[in-house]
Amino acid sequence: MKKSAATVVREYGPYPDANKVGGVSYDGKNVWAAVGDKLNAIDPDSGKLSRSLKVSADAGTAFDGKHLYQIAESRIQKVDPESGKVLSTIPAPGNGGDSGMAWAEGSLWVGEYRARKIHQVDPATGKVLRTLESNRFVTGVTWVGNELWHATWEGDESELRHVDEKTGEVLETLELPAGITVSGLESDGRGTFYCGGGGTGKVRAVRREG
Repeated sequence: MKKSAATVVREYGPYPDANKVGGVSYDGKNVWAAVGDKLNAIDPDSGKLSRSLKVSADAGTAFDGKHLYQIAESRIQKVDPESGKVLSTIPAPGNGGDSGMAWAEGSLWVGEYRARKIHQVDPATGKVLRTLESNRFVTGVTWVGNELWHATWEGDESELRHVDEKTGEVLETLELPAGITVSGLESDGRGTFYCGGGGTGKVRAVRREG
C-alpha cells in the first residue's frame, strides 16, 4: 500500500450561518457545501459564495452532471441546482447514519459513517446494489476518474483512502495534518480534493504533498 502526506493548499469560509459542513460536491464550476438547512455554492477561485439553496442538507452531497443529490436525515433528495426544488427522494441506506456521497457510472456511492461501509445505490429506487467494508469510519466518498476514494476521521487523525471498488482493499492513503477533520469529500479530477471541515464551517482544498 502506498502512503503519502497531504497538504492543505486553501481554506474557504466559514461563511455566515454555516457553522458545520456535512457534505461537499463539485459541479465543474462551484464547490457545493451542505451546511444543515441549505446548500452553499462556493466559487473556488474567488472563495466567494455564488448562491445558496434552501434545502435540508446535513450530510453527503453528489452531482450527476445535471442534478444535485443531498442526504437529509434518513433520505436522499434529488435537487434542481437552479431552483433548489426537491424533485424526488429515496431512502438512504444507513437510515440516518449516512455520511459522504458520490456519483459514478449511474450509481450513488454512499458512506455509512459508524458502520464503516460504502454502499452502491440505485439513484431511482434506493436499492443497495453492493456494499464495501472499511476498517475506519467513513466520512466522505468521491471518485477520481475510475478510482474510488473515501475520507476517514477518527479522533484528531484524518486521511484520504483510495480503495478497490470491488473488494474495499486499501490501495493508497493520503494522511492529513494532525487536527484537520474531514466531513465530506470531493475531487475536481485535477489533483485537488475538497474536504468539509466539520464543525469549523470551513471547506479545505487538499493536494498530495510535493
